[in-house]
Amino acid sequence: ALLAMDAPIGRDPESIRVEKLQLFRAIRPLRPADVVRGQFRGYRDEAGVAVESNVETFAALRLEIDTWRWAGVPFHIRAGKRLPVTTTEVMVDLKCPPMAIFDEVPPAHSNHFRFRLSPEVVIAAGARVKRAGETMQGNEVELVARHQATHAQSPYERLLGDALCGDTALFASDAAVEAAWRVVDPVLDSATPLESYEPGTWGPASAAAVVAGNDGWHDPKPETSAPC
Repeated sequence: ALLAMDAPIGRDPESIRVEKLQLFRAIRPLRPADVVRGQFRGYRDEAGVAVESNVETFAALRLEIDTWRWAGVPFHIRAGKRLPVTTTEVMVDLKCPPMAIFDEVPPAHSNHFRFRLSPEVVIAAGARVKRAGETMQGNEVELVARHQATHAQSPYERLLGDALCGDTALFASDAAVEAAWRVVDPVLDSATPLESYEPGTWGPASAAAVVAGNDGWHDPKPETSAPC
């Protein structure tokens, strides 16, 4: 919602919540074909888990937002347990230009913006720059801005503090919760099969079908801090 919503008319919590609600209401309800559910091997051996549990530990899905700004732009979400990297990251792929700049086959990936929200805070702009020499070939590079936190509140400290101060910006309204449930409700009744995947992988192989026709999934890598 924060990535796709329109700019709020003010900085007050209610203005932000209004825009989030508008965005949730514009998302099409999911269809089974838009979703891949997975469960890592060994999950049913965990303490307290039923031996025939069909609870997913992985989900990959494609969202469509019916607004003038986002019509025709797919939003792909992938989340799960026991994946190779624990992080929250957003990758925004830009459209390729109508004419190829570099003499490369196959064409390179498009330029992008990358936002890492946790555990580090990173903003990166990715582009392709020309290699030195006479040939028109390029290298992929990223310009990275990294936040070096000295002392940051934990998420629960922040939420409890906001609640005590009456700041509701980070809390969902009842209407937004209902709008979000409307999106996911069609696929909650085991409408999609549950597929297994190995711990330490990026989920079931069938998740690739969710991003078919695009550049594929972006696999986050452990963020390395710049040398002091």
